[in-house]
Amino acid sequence: MEDYLQGCRAALQESRPIHVVLGNEACDLDSMVSALALAFYLAKTTEAEEVFVPVLNIKRSELPLRGDNVFFLQKTHIPESLLIFRDEIDLHALQQAGQLTLILVDHHVLPKSDAALEEAVAEVLDHRPIDQKHCPPCHVSVELVGSCATLVAERILQRAPEILDRQTAALLHGAIILDCVNMDLKIGKATLKDNQYVEKLEALFPDLPNRNDIFDSLQKAKFDVSGLTTEQMLRKDQKTISRQGTKVAISAIYMDLEAFLQRSGLIADLHAFCQAHSYDALVAMTIFFNTYNEPVRQLAVFCPHAALRVTVCGVLERSHSPSLKLTPAPSIHPNLQAYLQGNTQVSRKKLLPLLQEALSAYFDSTNIPSGQPETEGVSREQVDKELDRAGNSLIPGLSQDEEEPPLPPTPMNSLVDECPLDQGLPKFSAEVIFEKCSQISLSESTTASRSKK
Repeated sequence: MEDYLQGCRAALQESRPIHVVLGNEACDLDSMVSALALAFYLAKTTEAEEVFVPVLNIKRSELPLRGDNVFFLQKTHIPESLLIFRDEIDLHALQQAGQLTLILVDHHVLPKSDAALEEAVAEVLDHRPIDQKHCPPCHVSVELVGSCATLVAERILQRAPEILDRQTAALLHGAIILDCVNMDLKIGKATLKDNQYVEKLEALFPDLPNRNDIFDSLQKAKFDVSGLTTEQMLRKDQKTISRQGTKVAISAIYMDLEAFLQRSGLIADLHAFCQAHSYDALVAMTIFFNTYNEPVRQLAVFCPHAALRVTVCGVLERSHSPSLKLTPAPSIHPNLQAYLQGNTQVSRKKLLPLLQEALSAYFDSTNIPSGQPETEGVSREQVDKELDRAGNSLIPGLSQDEEEPPLPPTPMNSLVDECPLDQGLPKFSAEVIFEKCSQISLSESTTASRSKK
């Protein structure tokens, strides 16, 4: 794999037609590994002197935000310098010159900004349900498995097993295990095929890392934010909602809130982050496990706009459906309100409708133009009246950045009506995995206490 990637770098310096294997815009571990391994396979099995190059669909500067990717590249001895990122190759210029062929892996719908590239798409390999309205008119191979790396491993082992080296096998093995949550039956993401190809890789390369070891190390790396700047921590796992031009960012922070608030220059960093991205408010949801392996959630609301800050805090404090059970914590700045969150089952997905409600209440309670700071003349009583009117009814129609948007339609080749996979496999983000683990942890704690009785 390493020798192949060095050749890809050199090929970019030549003016010739190129086949780009492009992963998705999230560039999670599954997408990165699938792009690398599929491009490697195509390069090794194509007789003509065609160039196949894997491209990671993010800027190089964004790689540090994906701690598991960085860790795994180091673990498998692949230098980051050999990788090619989206900001290092002009796909649109290649398309206009008639020198681009695209293979999409781990996604099949291009964003609007890349709509012009659709004509260049020659093949799709994905593990999500097909969006018939937006799928490119080319050969599409889709199978609902837990990891796209499983489908790449299948293609290699079925068609050209002799090209598979240990380095590539280790990449595929780790990606499948992480994406399928260590093949955990309680989580239920791994399919029969995922398990089958993990076992085949282990049979071919018996010295591959132990499943538990590689999963635990990748999970630890995914949640590790120790080497990130404040901006990188906020961007690592972030969603955005908006209403009438007012934007609120919601970031998951994987550390103790107290430690986060003690970061040097934090308030200046929060101001700079909001200003750079035109956010009117920022909500940080901290998530970690304490020494007793119990989940802990905390909240911090940062907002220089007094009216908006009071409204957001009021909605969160008053919410009964769901109840966050918030306890105010000491604050380091007037523009920041911190809380301990008693109800650890309320994830960011459940918080988003409440924040949308807060934006609605904010515009009902004041005539201040959106985006204009207001620091005086807004009483808590005035906002409270609006919150009483708003109640806890959820506002329909979350923004397009909602954490778990509806899945695309199921492909028409389903063999069984009402199959458990009819709606596709669930989306497992770091936040969702945390919530599942929290539920399992709480369940086991309850069972243990009952047995003692």
